[in-house]
Amino acid sequence: MEKGCRRCDFCQGLENENRFFLLEDWDTRENLMAHLRSDHFRVLRGAMNLLEEPHEMIFHKVFHPKKMGEIEWTD
Repeated sequence: MEKGCRRCDFCQGLENENRFFLLEDWDTRENLMAHLRSDHFRVLRGAMNLLEEPHEMIFHKVFHPKKMGEIEWTD
């Protein structure tokens, strides 16, 4: 694992077994950006360009519950 990487999962889609997901969790934006600029990530991006179908990268910012305080859930 790289510095700052909390989790890295490679997953296969349930509805489409030809779809794969790389899910990563980073402690800081700086560590994520260092990862995105790394040589091995460039190799991954190059390999993704060889795929038969177009690919996409989606970034989500997730807030950790401990940092949000108490949450009251309603229906």
